[in-house]
Amino acid sequence: MEETLPPDSAGACSAGAWGMPASTSLEAYRALRADRARWLPVALDIARSHGLDVRSPQVFSTGTNLVVGLGQSLILKIFPPLLRAQFVSERGSLTQLAGRLHLPIPEIVAEGTRDGWPYLVITRLSGTLGSEAWPSLPEDQKERLLRQIGETIAAVQRAPLGPLAHIEPRWGDFMRARMQGCRARHEHLGLAPKFLAGLDDLLRDATKLIPMDAPPVILTGEYIPENFLLACHDGTWSLAGLFDFGDVRAGWRDYDLLGPGAFMAAGRPGRVRSLLEGFGYAKPDFTLRRRLMALMLLHHASDLNSHICIDGWQDKADDLVALQELIWAGS
Repeated sequence: MEETLPPDSAGACSAGAWGMPASTSLEAYRALRADRARWLPVALDIARSHGLDVRSPQVFSTGTNLVVGLGQSLILKIFPPLLRAQFVSERGSLTQLAGRLHLPIPEIVAEGTRDGWPYLVITRLSGTLGSEAWPSLPEDQKERLLRQIGETIAAVQRAPLGPLAHIEPRWGDFMRARMQGCRARHEHLGLAPKFLAGLDDLLRDATKLIPMDAPPVILTGEYIPENFLLACHDGTWSLAGLFDFGDVRAGWRDYDLLGPGAFMAAGRPGRVRSLLEGFGYAKPDFTLRRRLMALMLLHHASDLNSHICIDGWQDKADDLVALQELIWAGS
């Protein structure tokens, strides 16, 4: 969601407008982000320093970082120091994937740092946001797009890691930490006792099912409708762009099936089959479904109660084994 601002809202710039607390405290940063009058003048001054058009800035009100649209072709994305890792991931991913995909991604136009806050100026992609179009698409179009998403995930994972290989934590350490905190997380999030009952068995299986030391690939962790664009030609919808690489890490390839599996496939056999076949799994088996269930519970943003888009799923499955079969139906 974006909000168009009047040209005279820029105001005078103060290089230290965001202040030290927002640089070191997440709570203070969120307060800053909510008050565009404090940070927008600095953002526009950054844009001017690169000779960019600041006459009609558009503030994007969703997301984590400070994001401003500059005209129809550019976006300025500013990262607070305490989220510098997202800048490193975004910059590294756009650099590594440049020219390697059939799908448009943003290009880096400029970069720099203001008062310790790194920023990127990137190109603005065209298309309809996936989250706006997806709900109303007919079933055959959804299956078509999920196949394309599977193909896109596979294409991203074929790109060399380059400096992304050094992102911390490394995959094995990340997974082991997620396993240690898994039960406490899902108890806190209110996962039903019937699913918690099978969690220890699933985590025990996960240590064997999830490769810890296999050659890692680029993982975005978020192939969800909010992070891609669609275009319609002669009544047929296709992927038109992919963006937001701030949570990229390196690790086991199946991890990136979880976003589209949870938010888009919705347990529909045709959708699940299209996603997995596009990715390269022609004949997935129980072991794959078990691994995907484990990874879904271990994902960095895992919250089954909020993320499984299957109506009444809590009543349709009696345990985690039944749940994995429900989510990955037809696979």
